[in-house]
Amino acid sequence: MTQEVKTDVLVIGSGIGGLYFAINMADHATVTIITKKESSTSNTNWAQGGIAATVAPNDSPELHIADTLDAGAGLCDEAMVGVLVREGPAHIRRLIELGVEFTTNPDHTLDLGKEGGHSRNRIVHARDLTGREVETALLARVNAHPNITLLEHHYALELITEHHLGIKTNDITCYGAYVLDTLNHKPKKILSKVTMVASGGLGHVYLHTTNPDIATGDGVAMAYRAGAEIANMEFIQFHPTSLFHPKAKSFLISEAVRGFGGILRNKEGEAFMQRYDRRENLAPRDIVARAIDSEMKKSGDECVFLDVTHLDAERVKEHFPHIHETCLEFGIDMTAEMIPVVPAAHYACGGIRTDSRGRSTIGRLYACGETSCTGVHGANRLASNSLLEALVFAWRSSEDIRAELQSIHIEHEFPDWDDSGTTNPEEWILVAHNKRETQAIMNDYVGIVRSDLRLDRARRRIDFLKDETEAYYKKTRITPPVIELRNIIKVASLIIQGAIKRRESRGLHYTTDFPQRDDKHYLVDTVLRSF
Repeated sequence: MTQEVKTDVLVIGSGIGGLYFAINMADHATVTIITKKESSTSNTNWAQGGIAATVAPNDSPELHIADTLDAGAGLCDEAMVGVLVREGPAHIRRLIELGVEFTTNPDHTLDLGKEGGHSRNRIVHARDLTGREVETALLARVNAHPNITLLEHHYALELITEHHLGIKTNDITCYGAYVLDTLNHKPKKILSKVTMVASGGLGHVYLHTTNPDIATGDGVAMAYRAGAEIANMEFIQFHPTSLFHPKAKSFLISEAVRGFGGILRNKEGEAFMQRYDRRENLAPRDIVARAIDSEMKKSGDECVFLDVTHLDAERVKEHFPHIHETCLEFGIDMTAEMIPVVPAAHYACGGIRTDSRGRSTIGRLYACGETSCTGVHGANRLASNSLLEALVFAWRSSEDIRAELQSIHIEHEFPDWDDSGTTNPEEWILVAHNKRETQAIMNDYVGIVRSDLRLDRARRRIDFLKDETEAYYKKTRITPPVIELRNIIKVASLIIQGAIKRRESRGLHYTTDFPQRDDKHYLVDTVLRSF
């Protein structure tokens, strides 16, 4: 028997979007949050830079909108960007009310940083650990609310839809999710009036990533299999500067370090960004990542270097204590020597396609944060717009749902999770190997620079791995490694499909076969759907 749980609202994921949404819903509904690991394990918790918001006297929504549209390379939804920017400052105030302690100046005004692509200082931050500060404050509120149940070590398996009743329809509705409790190794059936997918990113589709281990694209993969529209998966942002060290596990060196005055140099100590963009070290991430990739390919070096040794050492340590301490752990004193850095997969601009209220194309299924595609990022996310997007659209979703919740009912009885005929997995090496192979294929063929030849090779290899993994999945009892491998391969396939469809170079998608932007044919989203 599969344990059945009923709740008004199911939230999949415990990052900033899921937690903020849950807090806004909890006075009006029962909320169940599931998260794969501990509640604080999320991309939010690893976010160093901050939250972009127009709160300075010399700034304006129009400037922030213009910067976002410029970074998005023509593909942003201007109306959605307007919503993001104009509603953003109110959520900074709400976070402060919820207990978030942002860094302030001696006069108690917010200390505002500047990052690549921004024309003004507008990055609200908590030193260099903004994500952790926000996450801690929101978790405290979640844990204190009687209407919120937070289930750790619970993996979402599938979204529950009419498909599980044998009903074929294009008018799909979500009724919750099948979930695996990994502490008890038991499946659960969580039925909900509304489901919010806030499961974060997909960085571990690639070999090198700044994301935590949980970022395996689960939400996008599940929604695609359920029939939701998925958009713009080809636009993967590579963070230009992750720490290059064999034991560092792609530790991120924040964009804010360059905003503070850091200079990118090659091994000879030569600054090179002026060769690629007039904004030099403050150019948008896609430009910086391609510049670093170009320098590494020309020189054959394994990395480039980020230099802050010309800046005041005490100020560097004051602004970036976590980065400074982490670099010291790896034997690098960033105040006295250059930091070795390489690009790593960082952020997905595409995801589950949503409207201005966070509604997906499946009824009663919402999405927010990195797992969604609202249209605000276009072909390239402007630095520090991601946490802002999660806040604004999580709030908008909660407002939308609160108006409708009382009229929603769960009309059907759904079957238990069926694992009949499966056996316990014995060949773990197959799972581990297929994961490594997928990540290597994506890194080598679907990375910063692409081509038709590379994409075709990647497609054929991923298709083979997908077939092999699906056959293994159908005969094997569910476990976290198998769940994640299946999702990683599905998301890899979606990224490749999107990249093959876009026969131009725009923003984060750069192909040597079509190096120019083509507004005549490709000024549109790339939309994928399983049926």
